[in-house]
Amino acid sequence: MNKKLFSLLCALITSFIWGTAFVAQDMGMDHIGPLTFTSARLFLGFLTLLPFLIIIDFKKIKQDKHDFKKVFIYLLFIGFLIAYGNALQQYALLYTDVANTAVFTVLYVVFVPFVSYFYFSKNIHWSVWPSIFTCLLGGLFLTELDNVVVRLGDSIALFNALFWSFHIVFISKLLRIFNYPITIAGLQCLIGSIFTFLPALIFEEVIFSNILLEYKEILYVGILSSGFAFMLQIFSQQNLSPAPVAIIFSLEGAIAALAGWIILDQFLNEIKIFGIFLIIFAVIFSQIAPLYKKNNIKN
Repeated sequence: MNKKLFSLLCALITSFIWGTAFVAQDMGMDHIGPLTFTSARLFLGFLTLLPFLIIIDFKKIKQDKHDFKKVFIYLLFIGFLIAYGNALQQYALLYTDVANTAVFTVLYVVFVPFVSYFYFSKNIHWSVWPSIFTCLLGGLFLTELDNVVVRLGDSIALFNALFWSFHIVFISKLLRIFNYPITIAGLQCLIGSIFTFLPALIFEEVIFSNILLEYKEILYVGILSSGFAFMLQIFSQQNLSPAPVAIIFSLEGAIAALAGWIILDQFLNEIKIFGIFLIIFAVIFSQIAPLYKKNNIKN
């Protein structure tokens, strides 16, 4: 299979898992706090990937030469971003619904090109900008901000988008010097789990029996969203630039809205459905436009 096509499929699967995970995240805080939930899901994500890390990556890493100090610094930063990106999502879900949290989260699609350009002088294909605008328009239709009132949860989710934009960009940067997606995904989950567990002990009541009461949601989000989806995210970023891949990931907002409608009965009217179609169109356009230019050059 073509490497770019493989990365594209990984990004689409990642978007689906992340989108459906918002429902589990919303349902998983009846007995535990946001930090406890985040720490538990990330630690389970690490345990999910640990066997693959040992079997597939460990020997290769030992044989290759790396600047492990630099890699460790990157992993610490990425672990911090994934910890509080997830935690802020959980806090947002306490104050707003699934669709709004997901849509404001995927505003990282706006921030990623700017972070890429200003930090790493990464050139952006022209098709990214109309795609971003269309994503934003779709997001506005999804949230129905007709009275321009932004709730507390929406503000938290918007701030959370900054964390994810830096996470996407720095994953691409780390892959240049340490091209081991499974190891990166596993270790970032472990580091993120530690970053959220310590404050959870201070600010929340961490009771193991209460964590077990949310086992279904934690298993789904931990194994699929934190484990396999974060791994697939990194595989997708091996061959796709941060800005275009962020547009694909933004599908999670539309998927989350649909999942919230089907599972949680969070109603979608015609306006919101139109917003979903706009986001899907933006994703397709961002991938097709660059190919059209390449075909013209070949011909």
